[in-house]
Formats: sequence, structure tokens, C-alpha cells
Amino acid sequence: MHEELKRIDKEIYEILRKEENRKEDTLEMIPSENHTSLAVLEALSSVFNDKYAEGYPGKRYYGGNEYIDDVEILCQERARKVFGVPFCNVQGYSGSPANMAVYFATLKPGEKVLGMHLSAGGHLTHGWKVNFSGKYYESSFYGVDKETSLIDYDEVREIAKKEKPKLIFVGTTSYPRTLDFKKFREIADSVGAYLCADISHISGLIVSGSHPSPVDHAHVITTTTHKTLRGPRGALIMVTESGIKKDADLPEKINKAVFPGLQGGPHVHQIAAIAVCLKEAMDDSFKEYGKLVVRNARVLAEELVKKGFNLVSGGTDNHLILLNLENKGISGKDAQNLLEKAGIVVNKNAVPFDPRPPADPSGIRLGTPAITTRKMGEEEMKKIAEFISEVVEKRNPEKVREKVKKLCINFKIPK
Repeated sequence: MHEELKRIDKEIYEILRKEENRKEDTLEMIPSENHTSLAVLEALSSVFNDKYAEGYPGKRYYGGNEYIDDVEILCQERARKVFGVPFCNVQGYSGSPANMAVYFATLKPGEKVLGMHLSAGGHLTHGWKVNFSGKYYESSFYGVDKETSLIDYDEVREIAKKEKPKLIFVGTTSYPRTLDFKKFREIADSVGAYLCADISHISGLIVSGSHPSPVDHAHVITTTTHKTLRGPRGALIMVTESGIKKDADLPEKINKAVFPGLQGGPHVHQIAAIAVCLKEAMDDSFKEYGKLVVRNARVLAEELVKKGFNLVSGGTDNHLILLNLENKGISGKDAQNLLEKAGIVVNKNAVPFDPRPPADPSGIRLGTPAITTRKMGEEEMKKIAEFISEVVEKRNPEKVREKVKKLCINFKIPK
């Protein structure tokens, strides 16, 4: 592969090769990252990149879109089947614009939204003050219990009754426990709000049956396509049966919010690659993959607890683990840097009620999607826990680096 790139632009080719080599002998453990299949990458780098396709199938503003329509329709059909929804827009460039489209479709500027506080594990687009969602809409937040680090649904209900938001987001970036979509829907109904489930982190787990689905509860569902779903960087915006029942025009509002509300021509090569990953997600092997992701995370969590690590909420139900390193005498930033030198890639992350600043927080966030894609299992999780402990306790990344390389040799990234 890449022979033409090598001929035309050797500098970019060499950087690409370095990145390929880096990935092969390191453990990618940022829970929002994964390894895509070669089929997805081939679709992403295809001739579909060349075409403008403003509008929707059958209603384009440019000619020459006969086969582009076929691609988008197929992607829509697969998304509806995989997630069990009646409507899906597949044109969103990524997760943040997808969430922005939900705001455009359900709210007017200045109306109220309720989301999870960023420091408790929420997302910027769920109302955070420096984001568009906090600048153009009136936002309020729920968090987690100080003792358990779990969502207090009674508190969410009380905040909703007080603030009376028109839109409620349920979705997280660093919450290691199962989300109760039914309770969120009850809360949304009690104040007449739309409920949007942002399942970007857990969509692959939902497809595999490893996490409950929001389809019977949320009005709108958004997700990225590159995390546990193992596709290209992109997004889906879905409307459920209950969403249509609440607002029959909601699918059309979503479409208009995406185009012409937020963007012009969709990235057709991206849509084609999303279609490929959705087909892969229909296979029984993907369902097994999702179950292994969760199993590996639980084993890794148990081993880290044995080694004296403090896990936020005490463990995990999904693909990610959040470590509070205060008892280890090291900041999240320093731990991230040391672990990267050892070939273990994680990200520094705030923990609930963190006394340290966001740029140098008390925690690190790690997960199992990418290493499970490489077919690592329970025995490897035990080794990885040992590696992490050795780096954090002894500050010896160079010694552990050789162990990581040796482990990676036996678990190639699937091509």
C-alpha cells in the first residue's frame, strides 16, 4: 500500500510509516480510539472523496449523484437495521456537529438544556460554558454522588424540575458505569423535555448487546462512528419511534439542521466507510467483540484494584476505567507521559470533584476497545495491569517499554 504516495510525497509517506510502526508496538488504550479495518480505510480513501452531494438522495443540488445516492441510502438502511430506529441522518461530519444539529432541531437560542457536568464525565457539547452549547443556550448540569461517583437520578430529577429544560442530554465521556435510559426518559417526560442519548462511547457495546439500548426511551440518539463501533470518524443522528410520536416533524427538522443549517456537501467517502463498518457490526464476530471489550475492562479493573489503584466508582461496567491517582502521589499528566514512554497510550483526565486543574488533573482514563481489536484477552489484561503498576510505582518506563513491545509482537493490528 501507499506506493503512489511514496512516489509523490515521500515526507508524508515517511510520517505515515512512523505512525503505523508506532501503533504496532504500543498499546492504544484511550477509550475513544480504536483500529479500523482495511475495508473501512479503503472506502475512506476511495473515489467517493471527489464528489459534491449537497442535499439528500433524490434531492441533490449537483448532478452526477446516481451512485452517491445509492451509497447514502445503503448507509441509512444499515444504520436503521443495526440500531432498530425508523430514521437516521448519516451526513454529520463528527459528533459535535451532530449534537449541534439536535440543538438546532429542538431548541431556539436561549432555551434551556440539561446535561452532565464536564468534570463528572460529561461532554463539551452538553452545555459546557466555553462551547457553543453553553454560549447560545441556557445550560444547567447534573453530576455524580461524592461518595459513590454514580449518577444520582433523584438529584437529576430535582434539577430538571427546578430548571425545566427543553432538552436533556444523557451521555458521557468518562463514566464507567451503565446508564439508565429509562430513568432519564421518566425525568424528561416529567418536564416535557426532549431526551437525547449521546451514545458515542458505547454504541458498539449497544450493538453487541453489552450495554442497554436507549432506543425505547430516547427521542433522539447521536453517536460517533469511530469509537467502539470501530468505523471512520463520522456521526449518526437517529430519531426513534417515541421521537416521531413526540414530534412528527423531528426527522425533517434534523435533516434541515444538518443541511443547510450547519454544513454543505456531505463527505461521501466517510458515509461509504460508515456503511462498511455498519455491515461489519452486523456480523456475529462483532457481537463477540463487544462482549470481550467489556470482559477485558472488568478484568483489567479488578487487577488494578489488587495493585492498590483507586478506581472512580470502584470498577467498570463498560469499556473504560477512570483512575484517581491521588493515592499514588502522581498527577494524571505525569502518569500519561510516563506511560506513553512505556508504550501505553492513555489520557490524563479529571476525576469527580478533582482538586487539581484540568490541564494537570488527578486521573487518567483508559479503555479496552483497541487492544481487544488486537484480540488480547484476560491474560493480557493481567500483564497490562502489571505494566501500568510498575510504571506508576517505580517510574521506570524504559524497562516496561521492552515488555510492551514483546507483548505487541504476538497481537498484530488486523489488516
